[in-house]
Amino acid sequence: MQVNNLILGPEEEMDFLPIIPLNEGGQEDGQELTVPATIPLLPLRNTVLFPGVVIPITVGRDKSIKAVQDAYKSDKLIGVVAQKDSNIEDPGTADLVQIGTVAKIVKLIKMPDGGTTIIIQGKVRFRIDAITEEEPYFKAAITTLQDEQAPADEDFNAYVANIKELAAQIIQLSPNIPAEAGIILRNIENPAFLIHFVSSNLNTDINEKQQLLETGPLRQRADLLMQLLQKELQFAELRNKVTAKTRTELDKQQREYFLQQQLKSIKEELGGDTNAQEIREMQKKAEQKKWPETAKIAFQKGVEKLERMHPSTPDYSVVYNHLDLMLDLPWEAYTTDLYDLKKALATLDKDHYGMKRIKERILEHLAVLKLKGDMKSPILCFVGPPGIGKTSLGKSIANALGRKYVRLSLGGLHDESEIRGHRKTYIGAMPGRILQSIRKVQSSNPVMILDEIDKIGNDFRGDPSSALLEVLDPEQNSSFYDNYLELEYDLSKVLFIATANNLQGIQPALRDRLEIIDLSGYAVEEKVEIAKRHLIPKQKELHGLKSTPICFTDKLVERIIQDYTRESGVRELDRQIASIMRYEARELVLKAKVKPSLGPAVLEKILGKSRYSNDLYKTASIPGVAVGLAWTYVGGDILFIEASSCEGKGELKLTGNLGNVMKESATTALTYLQTNAKKYKMDPSLFTQQNIHIHVPEGAVPKDGPSAGITMMTAISSVLTGRKVKSYLAMTGEITLRGQVLPVGGIKEKVLAAKRSGIKEIILCAQNEKDVQEIEPGFIKGVKFHYVKTMGQVMEIALV
Repeated sequence: MQVNNLILGPEEEMDFLPIIPLNEGGQEDGQELTVPATIPLLPLRNTVLFPGVVIPITVGRDKSIKAVQDAYKSDKLIGVVAQKDSNIEDPGTADLVQIGTVAKIVKLIKMPDGGTTIIIQGKVRFRIDAITEEEPYFKAAITTLQDEQAPADEDFNAYVANIKELAAQIIQLSPNIPAEAGIILRNIENPAFLIHFVSSNLNTDINEKQQLLETGPLRQRADLLMQLLQKELQFAELRNKVTAKTRTELDKQQREYFLQQQLKSIKEELGGDTNAQEIREMQKKAEQKKWPETAKIAFQKGVEKLERMHPSTPDYSVVYNHLDLMLDLPWEAYTTDLYDLKKALATLDKDHYGMKRIKERILEHLAVLKLKGDMKSPILCFVGPPGIGKTSLGKSIANALGRKYVRLSLGGLHDESEIRGHRKTYIGAMPGRILQSIRKVQSSNPVMILDEIDKIGNDFRGDPSSALLEVLDPEQNSSFYDNYLELEYDLSKVLFIATANNLQGIQPALRDRLEIIDLSGYAVEEKVEIAKRHLIPKQKELHGLKSTPICFTDKLVERIIQDYTRESGVRELDRQIASIMRYEARELVLKAKVKPSLGPAVLEKILGKSRYSNDLYKTASIPGVAVGLAWTYVGGDILFIEASSCEGKGELKLTGNLGNVMKESATTALTYLQTNAKKYKMDPSLFTQQNIHIHVPEGAVPKDGPSAGITMMTAISSVLTGRKVKSYLAMTGEITLRGQVLPVGGIKEKVLAAKRSGIKEIILCAQNEKDVQEIEPGFIKGVKFHYVKTMGQVMEIALV
């Protein structure tokens, strides 16, 4: 059958591409085809050519172009073979299949872009006997494989009729195939060519097409083709079913929704196994996971539940996220502790100067771990003023132990769910921050810093500090229950380190679970060392002056500390050093040089006039003025107690924003002096004829506490007796109506504040002597301490 036109279409748009033959019998003008024994080969990537079928081919490889051109110039015959792997750009002999088709080049077209397109018609099958040449293109010795005559029995005719019927049904179900294809199909009379034509245009894998070509007997080829057509027909019917199912919803939603529905219908037809891949991955991870039996059972139940759910249901993501958390948690994954105590101490000393007590406590913990191999971690709490390195010390401890480090900021936390997690049924539910942190560091024994534990909020939304009771109890935290996880998790190996500025802000039950380690402020000598070892090198590097010679003498650093800072920590000192570095950096850029050493004049030019002066605290020139020592959350401080008297009726007036406890101390001091007036050679009538006014300067700052008791009594007795208080003297202590002096807290901070302010003598309760002995002797050199038990001793020392 001769057809003068060629119907072509883009392969990606057509499911069944009818390519019309020029001659059904594979002969032209009735002449027999003469095939030479050696023939050029044209490898094709994704195409199998069948005898009698005409196809267009775009030739791109240099080898192939050369082969086509040479063949076109001679007998126009070329051997077409398929590649085993279509991804190979330059195939070798081993990459070619052994059975192909001899093709005649019907037309060679030079394209405008420089490419070459040929139209070829398959003639006869052949087998490669040997590759005779590989350059400039493949040539092979071949043996032609002649097809047998079509069987004339009824069975084979039924095969042919069935093939036509199946192909017609596929064309009818495929809207992209033109209707003319069905007419052409019905008019093909040659059974062998019908099989080749349908096989060529079958939408199936190239390997299956190659199998069709290699199948020898025509009856077997027809049988295999029918199986493939049946599969193609089922796929076309299923595709039509999916399309019909979603067509009614097309007008309601956008194109994306349409595609989602199609995907949903396809997955339903596959049996609803929509999440099989995700579940398989989870199960694979679970097999390698080391976790408790309870967690393993809970995970298995969750997976079984997930398998029964469709991904579009709201609960699917809830269950999936819960299982994902279980897989991510490091249930029994621990880092190995470093038991080298000397190395651990060296690490701690390198990062922080001083802090001897904390370092000893960490080394003790390490020593026990080394001997016993396992123990519950202590719950430490570092209490001290801001800026002394509590938080950074936690990181240093983690480095010394060889553990992971994670910090949890508790300041302002007001929701109990932040600790224990939310119930997973709520929208936006998450595990608590404890488990989130452990999930993040992937270790069940990290060093966890609970920063600012004294600043946890407490309101109608919950009490997080009560939730921490379970976390920070070594007897309970081995079975910590998170509301989201709904399983017990072992926190007993976690080394919790809490930090706080004020113990009063921690509720008593929580405070009872903590091992309190007090961190007092730094002495001037300590600050000088910290500046030289850490702050100055750090600021030089931050300001690009690492290699610039800038000398900070001890006296210069000491002057910066005393004249420009009043703090227990070193943050303000760090800022002042940064100011100096910025000035030096500007000088270096503008003048290309810097002064290697700084003097007082340059320091004043950079930082301005001295912000603080010790002269104010050194002397009290009139009677009635005494110097007290106070503790604040930022460290120790000095304060004046001023008393004056005037004619009146014996009333006591208190000003200076004093709290109730401090007011009661003033009343107690006045009552004691009135009771013991004769003993201290005072006129008893003064207490009924004179009004006494006590004032504490800096009235905007609230003040409270019993520690100013002896200072108030000294100021009152000074104004009533007219005797001045000794210069360079400060004092702190609580008093009783019996005249006893009681101990107070915060001694180290108060003593260091006195030393910073130039005080030379300090009066303390005798029971506070042990607190002074804990202070490094070098830090309080030049300060004389008077330890007293009664108010009589205080007055004897203080009044001149």
